[in-house]
Amino acid sequence: MTAAQRRSAIYQQLTHADAPISATALAQQFSVTRQVVVGDIALLRAEGHSITATSRGYIIPAETGLIRTIACVHSAQDTRQELFAMVDCGCTVVDVIVEHPVYGQLTAPLALSSRYDVEQFIQRMQDSHAQPLSALTGGVHLHTLSCPSEDAFSYLKASLQAMGMLYDPA
Repeated sequence: MTAAQRRSAIYQQLTHADAPISATALAQQFSVTRQVVVGDIALLRAEGHSITATSRGYIIPAETGLIRTIACVHSAQDTRQELFAMVDCGCTVVDVIVEHPVYGQLTAPLALSSRYDVEQFIQRMQDSHAQPLSALTGGVHLHTLSCPSEDAFSYLKASLQAMGMLYDPA
């Protein structure tokens, strides 16, 4: 298999994947190193393919749903509750964004669309003793969401407001 054929096969696999695929898994499948896969992904991106690296692996972002941004504030301990509220409304949590005083906007892809995804994310944070990005900004952060409808987004905003997690600086 040539490098071009491998990149094509990787892209096809990502196109049909139901969940993120790690570089390690792709490397094993194609009998190359993880670094070769990372390079292949970089070349695919350079060709114009939309591939997102998440903490669980590579995905091709879904292009369905209404894209909305919501501002939240809460403690690190309330992260699970916030994310559950989002996925329970049928939304996919595309990313988290914080405004850092030195580095500017920091964005981390999440691609969380179910309680299972949220639990895996929380477990990875606990296993690595990591804090959420919002810890850098006193709990204030944004999420980009892909929502099934405007009604779902409105319901989510009301739910977060009731939980005291909707950020309103006024």
